[in-house]
Amino acid sequence: MERETMDNSVEGYISCLSDDCLLSIFNKLENESDRNAFGLTCKNWFKVRNIARKSLIFHFSFNAKVYEEHAQCLPKMLACSPYLKLISLAGLNELSDSALYEVGVSGTSLESLSLYSCSGITDDGLAQVSVRCPNLVIVELYRCLNITDFGLESLSQGCHSLKSLNLGYCTGISDRGISSILRNCRNICALIISHCRGVSGVGFRGCPSTLSYLEAESCMLSPAGMLDISSGGGLQYINLYNLRSSAGLDCLGGVGSMKKLRVLNLRMCRYLTDDSVVAIASGCPLIEEWNLAVCHGVRLPGWSAIGSNCNKLRILHVNRCRNICDQGLQALKDGCMRLEVLHIHGCGKVTTNGLALFSIARPSVKQVVDEAMSIGPSIEDLFRLQ
Repeated sequence: MERETMDNSVEGYISCLSDDCLLSIFNKLENESDRNAFGLTCKNWFKVRNIARKSLIFHFSFNAKVYEEHAQCLPKMLACSPYLKLISLAGLNELSDSALYEVGVSGTSLESLSLYSCSGITDDGLAQVSVRCPNLVIVELYRCLNITDFGLESLSQGCHSLKSLNLGYCTGISDRGISSILRNCRNICALIISHCRGVSGVGFRGCPSTLSYLEAESCMLSPAGMLDISSGGGLQYINLYNLRSSAGLDCLGGVGSMKKLRVLNLRMCRYLTDDSVVAIASGCPLIEEWNLAVCHGVRLPGWSAIGSNCNKLRILHVNRCRNICDQGLQALKDGCMRLEVLHIHGCGKVTTNGLALFSIARPSVKQVVDEAMSIGPSIEDLFRLQ
């Protein structure tokens, strides 16, 4: 009887705790399992736990049953968590526009939204989010195949604070949508347009100087578009891996006007010529890492220009370049005084003797056989909410 009275007394004290007090207690819990246990105490504590929730993350899975379960519980979880700062709905490819209405419950609190591979989302759904969540700074629309320029225009008009935007494989967009984003979101820092074949680059004209990171793998950029991409003057990293050309022409000379560029990925740019390499080497004095793997159009004039001009180059990738020879390697040896790492293998015109002479003259340069697929800063870091 005494035990029962004590239990009732404790329950009475607990029930008297205000939501503010409970919220203060909850915020001091650092362990996720403790936070979950807090919410299972009673209905009121569960409500406080939901109010305090700042992120909702559905991890990518290849299990269709898991996605079905996620889709069923999503509306209720969103409705119960009104102050979310981060929502990640990765892989829910059957997610409809109507589901995004509940995303808007977080309103001005929401800063990061990932719709990674949510291919069922359309411009209408994106417009809903843009209106109701104006403080978004990070948006991932990777493989959202139904998003077009109209959706990007809505996003740009509603979310002026946008800083990081992933549009990889959004095949329905063009320069018009890119122009809207860059015109209205003047704080944008990172943009991914990889595999967006409808983007030529002219939509970058007048882009803000805050744009410092650009991923444009397998894009079909034009010479004029490349010049427009450099117009903002702030790019420090650009990835043009496997750049395509509708006319089979080298359009990379415009990179030479990117004065702040530090990291450049031109891997498998098969149309790259010595003229562009010379322009880049002489026009980008701050470049520290340059990937030229499988760039067969670079010959002795290009290697000589790198050796003569790239005084801050620390890492160079020349894997499987057919036209680097002993003379080209010598030009790199005689220049590039800050070179620390040389990725080199599969270069048929470089002899064993030529490589030995380089090693003797520059013993501090580490020679690496492995071929790097990506270089530069981590994408995850750029799309992580601070």
